[in-house]
Amino acid sequence: MPTTPHRRPTRRGTLPALSLTAACLLLATPAATAAPAGVPDGHCAGRTGLRVPGAARQQADCLDELTTAGTVASGHTDPADYAGLTPKDLPTPSGVPGIQIDGYFPDSSTTDTNHGWNHDSQFVIRLPDHFNGGLVVAGTPGNREQYANDKAISDWVLARGYAYAATDKGNTGTAFYRDGRRPGDAIAEWNTRLTQLTRAARAVVAQRYHRPPVRTIATGLSNGGYLVRWQLENHPELYDGGVDWEGTLWRAGGPHLLTFLPQALRHYPAYAAGGPGAADAAAALHRAGFPPGSEFLWPYHYQVYWDLTQRVYREELDPGYDGATEAGTPFCASGTPGCDADYDYAARPAAVHRAVDRIALTGRIGKPLITLQGTLDALLPISQDSDVYARMVHAAGRGSLLRYYRIEDGTHTDSLVDAFPDRLRPMVPCHHAAFAALEGWLTGAALPPADHTVPRPPGATAATLLTSCPLS
Repeated sequence: MPTTPHRRPTRRGTLPALSLTAACLLLATPAATAAPAGVPDGHCAGRTGLRVPGAARQQADCLDELTTAGTVASGHTDPADYAGLTPKDLPTPSGVPGIQIDGYFPDSSTTDTNHGWNHDSQFVIRLPDHFNGGLVVAGTPGNREQYANDKAISDWVLARGYAYAATDKGNTGTAFYRDGRRPGDAIAEWNTRLTQLTRAARAVVAQRYHRPPVRTIATGLSNGGYLVRWQLENHPELYDGGVDWEGTLWRAGGPHLLTFLPQALRHYPAYAAGGPGAADAAAALHRAGFPPGSEFLWPYHYQVYWDLTQRVYREELDPGYDGATEAGTPFCASGTPGCDADYDYAARPAAVHRAVDRIALTGRIGKPLITLQGTLDALLPISQDSDVYARMVHAAGRGSLLRYYRIEDGTHTDSLVDAFPDRLRPMVPCHHAAFAALEGWLTGAALPPADHTVPRPPGATAATLLTSCPLS
């Protein structure tokens, strides 16, 4: 086994197919915020003159509906991109006409198949006729394509009057690790692509509305939340603030998913088998960070998330671990040579730790940030993720810029609420509440509540939880 990680040439084979949800790491419309109404020169005027700086290709269309209430039928979104990310009964806002620009920036990788372009670094920019002056930018969760946030984020912010832009982060799919020359290159590209899109989208907003955005907000979930953290640490000049929804934590010394997922893979089979070793295995999973009370989620996460996520992210950052094998052996038994269940990040060569350090977070945010995560997150356990990041922000002396909300009974993927409505609550309305709290913070209308755990309201119905998440 090589002691120094290296980037192997692209191979033709692919990983076994799994649901897009496994590519991890993934309301009633309020009135628009007070802001200038209308758009200069009428509906879609000037569409042909809009130019996305740096784009190698773009297509601007005038649409009667920019939300998924219209874009599904018109072909201006792809439901496969956001499948499994939101509860099935999440209401869809409507009544948002405007311009949509689809396109891509120059790139050498080709995994994003939207529009038949087979070209990565695709983006979507949406410019509503009734503009509130703000811009929201997002990267996608998991390794999904640019429409992945359309149900969870885009629909809602468009209905509030924001312009919206999203990127596929520059590489997509479960073999994203093939992009780049060095370990960590593919993830590092996610950061540069969101920076690139933010600059371009701000320019397009100025073209369309004859003035720059009055505020620019970064938001996203899972890997998209990681991007929010990174942007506010490294490019605070581009943003007024951000909402980080269960962002992935990377830091050279850990914890991160390569420190706790191997323990899940190693101990879960004994837990699932029952018998005398089950209790010890459960205790080991709890020590790894998986919260007590989340056991009902473990079978699904073992089958769909834990194994695939460990293997593909380990391949991205430590391809030398399994020699010539690409992304390990699915569901291998502990003791099998090169098995990810036995992966020990702390014992890996210094070059592996340097690869993680290239994409690591520091906590040194430069603009207001609201972080939220569910207490029953069984993919990125909260004690190993947002709890740690909040401490990092405070240790960096930036605590006054952070509000952190732990959402009782929230989990990583909102579609699981449909399977366990009595045990889980959806995170989407809590993201909406956090976003509204950030708006008040940025405009000076009100300071957000102090950091705390947001309790599940006693006796709340499924309908109430889907439309409401009081933070105070």
